[in-house]
Amino acid sequence: MEKTFQELDLHPALLQGVAAAGFTRCTPIQSAALPIALSGHDVAGQAQTGTGKTAAFLLALMDRLLKRPEPAGRRPNQPRAIVLAPTRELAIQIHKDALQLGQFTPFKFALIYGGVDYDAQRDALRAGVDVLIGTPGRVIDYFKQHVFDLRAVEVMVLDEADRMFDLGFIKDIRFLLRRMPDPEQRLSMLFSATLSLRVHELAYEHMNNPQVVEINPDQVTVDSVKQVLYHIESAQKPALLVGLLRQINPARTLIFVNTKRVAEEISDVLREQDIEARVLSGDVPQKKRQSLLARFTRGELPILVATDVAARGLHIPGVSHVINYDLPQNGEDYVHRIGRTARAGASGDAITFACEEYVYSLMDIEEYIGHKIPTGQITAGMLAELPPRPPRPRHHDRVHGRAGGGRRPSGRRRSAPRR
Repeated sequence: MEKTFQELDLHPALLQGVAAAGFTRCTPIQSAALPIALSGHDVAGQAQTGTGKTAAFLLALMDRLLKRPEPAGRRPNQPRAIVLAPTRELAIQIHKDALQLGQFTPFKFALIYGGVDYDAQRDALRAGVDVLIGTPGRVIDYFKQHVFDLRAVEVMVLDEADRMFDLGFIKDIRFLLRRMPDPEQRLSMLFSATLSLRVHELAYEHMNNPQVVEINPDQVTVDSVKQVLYHIESAQKPALLVGLLRQINPARTLIFVNTKRVAEEISDVLREQDIEARVLSGDVPQKKRQSLLARFTRGELPILVATDVAARGLHIPGVSHVINYDLPQNGEDYVHRIGRTARAGASGDAITFACEEYVYSLMDIEEYIGHKIPTGQITAGMLAELPPRPPRPRHHDRVHGRAGGGRRPSGRRRSAPRR
């Protein structure tokens, strides 16, 4: 049963922040997880993307710090809480939400991630921090330089735990967890899209008997996303994309591809057809990436063409359409991609192209989400007439299955479907 935030035993400063953010009623994950965490018990939560888990752990974290005196003798560079996220985009979003919800608290929030001013982040840590939000690599870097330590940590949050494994961060996570106070001496919260065996093992090794919260575990994809799949030859995909975009007249659309090369190709095609679009991939400089996301969020840029670096952790309100120009290689990536639309109770459309190069992963995706994706019929009027274009040269093109890196060459096929 959904609760209002007023029903929860939240500190008055946090209720002010919630009201200023325009929130009144809790989402299901907030209704389930917040009472447990507010009572001092560890939580391991599974929830669909875009369901409000960030606010859940931030409110529980700040409530704990507000209601308890800080450790005696704590130094300014000893954070009282730490939130670890797998990607810089997710860390940035968590920090933004923390500033909003915690605007009436006295806390200092530090945002630590790679790709930006190294000295400025180090100086911020040395100057003093209550809540450290960051990615594992840069956090460990400063930790090993003794810029800060973890001996005063009272709250630990691990977000997108499944993605930590996917990106190879789990050794870094264990390194940090072992340098914090014992699990019995802190509040720990873990959230993940899937509570797999390896995530459960991590939780029970480094948490204090966490209570498991699962929100609609059998309903993997968001109910309010209207899904449709088109079977189409690779050569016809640009024509179908342009034709659909002309019908949609998009105000805010994300197009997902598997490689940077294809992202650049279709971005060029769209601009040639007077459809404004920009590319968001792992090697776009951080300042440019943030500028693109800001323009997209404000509605100044109607279309972003993205590799999976943008698939997780971004909360961009008002995304009306997600188009999988390339079928992703697994079910989790499909769920996270389409979860960029229909956020916070809104509705949205997810359109997927299945071509001969990537259709082999369709069986795995449909097995993961528990149903077949409805198939649409392509009519002649849906295909735009496009002039022939010379192909871009291929330079070590790889599938971008992770932020800033690759997975497999796109043409490689598995011998059997993965189970």
